[in-house]
Amino acid sequence: MSARLAVPGRLDVELSAAPGDVVAVVGPNGAGKTTLVQALAGLVPAGGEVRLGGADLGSLPPQHRRAGVVFQDQRLFPHLSALENVAFGPRSRGVPAARARDTARDWLDRLHVGELAARRPGRLSGGQAQRVAIARALAAEPALLLLDEPFAGLDVGVAAALRIELSRHLAAYDGVAVLVTHDALDALTLATRVAVLDRGRLAQTGTPQEVAARPRTEHVARLVGLNVIREGTTFRAFPPSSVTVSLHEPDDSARNHWRGTIRGASPHGDQIRLQLHGDHDLIADVTPAATRDLGLTPGREVWLSVKETAITTY
Repeated sequence: MSARLAVPGRLDVELSAAPGDVVAVVGPNGAGKTTLVQALAGLVPAGGEVRLGGADLGSLPPQHRRAGVVFQDQRLFPHLSALENVAFGPRSRGVPAARARDTARDWLDRLHVGELAARRPGRLSGGQAQRVAIARALAAEPALLLLDEPFAGLDVGVAAALRIELSRHLAAYDGVAVLVTHDALDALTLATRVAVLDRGRLAQTGTPQEVAARPRTEHVARLVGLNVIREGTTFRAFPPSSVTVSLHEPDDSARNHWRGTIRGASPHGDQIRLQLHGDHDLIADVTPAATRDLGLTPGREVWLSVKETAITTY
């Protein structure tokens, strides 16, 4: 797949993927992730083109693009049973009703909700409804699978089980999948490539390992648990464990140091992770004892320092 898409004021990107690729799209709120999915599916007017298998999907209406879409809120048809929801895709492509229902039953079974085939969406839990939504998207045999935060709103256990289930299907999927996510775990475990959006434009692409090792936006750095400071075309990255927090300006001239104000604090393993705002927005891991002894609570002004040896420059 190769795509050049422009939605005035919202999106201007070029994106490519090979058959079998799972492209994780990440970025802060408002970066254009959902707009990208909608433009690929033909649900919003967009300039440019989307080429897949030699065809220009951009010239086709949504129903002829062979794109399966899983929305954040499922968007199942409330008046249809789970079975009829899943059968909708094949039937819209002209498959006879009986065969479409057979296909739907097969996909519901594969996603472990076959016993819920007769239920309408209102009688399904969030996790069950999302499994039905994924089954509906896959039953249409799409060449392009679009997943817009499929685990959003699910509790941790349900999301983990569904992530495992989806990873198995994506591994066997020979089309192109585009997965919008806010979770680094999805990008690192489900994707073969990562596309980073920032203010409607493509800020970085690469394998999950490449993007995690050398993030080019603060958002991605936060996702993978790093601090990143941009200086022109140079990026300086360092882990939160390398940040020393003190109440007074360090007198060691060999260290990098900045002023900051604590914005928040939360448990992180056996450490306390501080979110800090100042010369740069950074995160730092400190011990519970240091948090108590130094009074590191939200609103406290502190100094942050990092040894040069702890910083990776690229």
